Amino acid sequence: MQKIKSLMTRQGLRSPQESVNDLSPIESFRIPTKEDLKELHEEPTDPQAQQEIINSIEEVYFSNDSFDIVKYELERLPPVLSLQELEEYRDKLKQQQAAVSKKVADLILEKQPAYVEELERVTSLQAGLQLAAVICTDGRRHLKTAKEGFTQTSLGLLANQRKRLLLIGLLKSLRTIKTLQRTDVRLSEMLEEEDYPGAIQLCLECQKAASTFKHYSCISELNSKLQDTLEQIEEQLDIALSKICKNFDISHYTKVQQAYRLLGKTQTAMDQLHMHFTQAIHNTVFQVVLGYVELCAGNTDTKFQKLQYKDLCTHITSDSYIPCLADLCKALWGVMLSYYRTMQWHENHDQDEAAVVSSVSDDNNVIGTEENSFDRNYVKKKLEHGLSRIWQDVQLKVKTYLLGTDLSNFKYDDFIFVLDVISRLMQVGEEFCGSKSEVLQESIRKQSVNYFKTYHRTRLEELRMFLENETWELCPVKSSFSILQLHEFKFMEQSRSPSVSPSKQPASAISATVTLFEQYCSGGNPFEIQADSKDDETEDVLASNGYESDEQEKSAYQEYDSDSDVPEELKRDYVDEQTGDAPIKSYPDNISIHYKWPSPASTSFVPPAHDQVLTGKYMQMMNILKPIAFDVIHFMSQLFDYYLYAVYTFFGRNDTFESTGLGLSSSRLRTTLNRIQESLIDLEVSADTSGTLTAAEERKEKVPSPHLSHLVVLTSGNSLYGLAERVVATESLVFLAEQFEFLQPHLDAVMPAAKKPFLQQFYSQTVSTASELRKPVYWIVAAKAIDYEQMLLLMANVKWDVKEIMSQHNVYVDALLKEFEEFNRRLNEVSKRVRIPLPVSNILWEHCIRLANRTLVEGYANVKKCSNEGRALMQLDFQQFLMKLEKLTDIRPIPDKEFVETYIKAYYLTENDMETWIKEHREYSTKQLTNLVNVCMGSYINKKARQKLLAAIDDIDRPKR
Repeated sequence: MQKIKSLMTRQGLRSPQESVNDLSPIESFRIPTKEDLKELHEEPTDPQAQQEIINSIEEVYFSNDSFDIVKYELERLPPVLSLQELEEYRDKLKQQQAAVSKKVADLILEKQPAYVEELERVTSLQAGLQLAAVICTDGRRHLKTAKEGFTQTSLGLLANQRKRLLLIGLLKSLRTIKTLQRTDVRLSEMLEEEDYPGAIQLCLECQKAASTFKHYSCISELNSKLQDTLEQIEEQLDIALSKICKNFDISHYTKVQQAYRLLGKTQTAMDQLHMHFTQAIHNTVFQVVLGYVELCAGNTDTKFQKLQYKDLCTHITSDSYIPCLADLCKALWGVMLSYYRTMQWHENHDQDEAAVVSSVSDDNNVIGTEENSFDRNYVKKKLEHGLSRIWQDVQLKVKTYLLGTDLSNFKYDDFIFVLDVISRLMQVGEEFCGSKSEVLQESIRKQSVNYFKTYHRTRLEELRMFLENETWELCPVKSSFSILQLHEFKFMEQSRSPSVSPSKQPASAISATVTLFEQYCSGGNPFEIQADSKDDETEDVLASNGYESDEQEKSAYQEYDSDSDVPEELKRDYVDEQTGDAPIKSYPDNISIHYKWPSPASTSFVPPAHDQVLTGKYMQMMNILKPIAFDVIHFMSQLFDYYLYAVYTFFGRNDTFESTGLGLSSSRLRTTLNRIQESLIDLEVSADTSGTLTAAEERKEKVPSPHLSHLVVLTSGNSLYGLAERVVATESLVFLAEQFEFLQPHLDAVMPAAKKPFLQQFYSQTVSTASELRKPVYWIVAAKAIDYEQMLLLMANVKWDVKEIMSQHNVYVDALLKEFEEFNRRLNEVSKRVRIPLPVSNILWEHCIRLANRTLVEGYANVKKCSNEGRALMQLDFQQFLMKLEKLTDIRPIPDKEFVETYIKAYYLTENDMETWIKEHREYSTKQLTNLVNVCMGSYINKKARQKLLAAIDDIDRPKR
């Protein structure tokens, strides 16, 4: 290593190194000379031996440059030094050093050409750099001279001009910025003036200008402020949009729509509008109900404001229920009217826009037109879809209010008013969106069924009370009377009177095609009319207790029964025998007791006013409450059933006469009366009330059997055993049945299809049997009016086994005719009080004649002995009776005439003919037939033949038993 260093020290080429002292760190190295290289070559040249020597060098010598070799070797010396070992070790180190030096020298010789070449390149680069430095120095000197001589002055002028122009632009920008900063004041003024389109236009222009000057730091704050202002405008615009929901104003809404169009948020505006309408409905109904609740509570307790709307509705009192409902509907009408006018505005606006677009055919506007068309279609569909949503919200709010209070104890007129309001509201819904208002119908149906059950029960009890206090006096009416003139049937009159002049028709009839929205679009409220005219309605109002409506009923009939309208002839006594003879006194031509509507010439009797009032009120309720029409008609049928049963119970029930087997009550009438008694009449009023719950519920649906008023006397012979009352009761029932026949088309129209068999059965089995009640009612009069027992006694005193043919009839015939004359006189007396209709008169005479003829047959059957001359006397008596009787009555043929004649003629039959005759004539009793065999034929037939005929009679009688 030392030899290498010495070689490098002796290197003579030092001038290049001195010139690159600053560029290379290898200035201490020099190129070995040939002598140095030769000395190195004198060492062993065996490469393998040399490599072995190098490999034998310890690794520590190659560790790092800071390794101290001397210290390392000294520390390795043994404690006891040996010269020989030291020399050997020294020689070894020299060999290693020589091998390393040889290796290094070889490597240097190998790289020397490249080293020399690179050294020359470095020297060349150094010379180039020195030349560049000289050039740069000269350039800087020349530039300094040019700057000082010309450029600095000229460029200064240009810079000043440029600066001037920049300052002018800056001044304009500052003025614009100043104007922008003052726009907030103008925007506030425009918002106060509700000039929303102008405010938005100004704000957008300011934003556009601000974006031009966004490079100024102050503009970033201004731009943020303008954005806040725009958001504030949108908030106020939303508030303005919400005001449309309660009070639509065309100019106001036009401004709002223009503003939203400038913002490009037409669709968003429509979404917001529907949300506001929904909120308006909720807030409106809540505030209306809350106001009434707080008013009734008498304080402003905030606890009500925290209640849900459903709970709030339960706090409405009965007194405030109807005013609150009316105000509720008024408020909801205002919301729906605003929506309707909103749709109208958009329809008119779309038409105007379409007209403008069609007149301008500029291709540049095609894209904008398509966007506007898309917005219009969106708005149109949104509004159409919103109709059903708005109405559904209205229905749900009103339903909650309706079901929040129990209406079962309301007065009739109050409940009818509720129904009328809801009916008007459903009409609004149908015109609003074509809805059938199923929600409202179901809610009002629930309340109606609940109310009507309670109401009907009360009315039945009320009807029983009226019937038990009824004296069955006649109420004459004008010849033009019809049930449509009654206060309760006014609602039906207009639909059946197309000939009413337009001047007398209400406005709603004249403009039938005008919807409520068109009618009240410019002002007014359909529910205000309902509320204000509550006391002026044509509907009679009957209080739930049944007494508060007396004055109204009196006024309802005042037009028809006032004495001022009745001529003097009617006020005097009159008689109409209805026998074909001229009446002693009769009604004047313009007055009759109305019998069959609408013919004023016929005669009948109007039922008690209360029964007609109830029927009319039920008709009103059915007309309004079509969903429960079946329930109403069913209850109406019960009214008729109870009235029919009452008339029968009062005047027609007599077990003695019914047991005669004369078929006075038809099987259909008996079936109807039994059905009424089982389903409607409570026969256990005084019995033990304990029993099952089902039995108690069934009895709730029944009414006690009525009792005839003690003021009605049916036992006096002078009044023909209450004939006047019987006529009024029975004929009023017939009149009522005829009115039900008149009402049948109307009832059939509202009756559900599935329930129509019930209506048909009611008419065929109940209404049509009303006239059949005449027979049992008037049979009782006929049975008591003539003393048939006295006639039997007189006939028993007659001697029938005479030997000569008599030319003079018996006394009993004259007595019987006197009874008929007395009956006729008393009948005329009754006619002075109550006009006896011809059908009634005919039935009475028919019953009396039939009973008289049967009494004659019974008298003949009591004969013990009878000759042929006696049989002729029987015929003479009967012919005398018929001749005189035909002068008293116009009835032809005489009832049961053949019944008597056939019995008398049977006295002349032979034995064989008698047997056939007995089998063919089963209308006679066993006693009467037996008498024929024993008395008439006993003298000329043997015992065996008599027994045969008696056996035939017994065979006939056996099925009867």
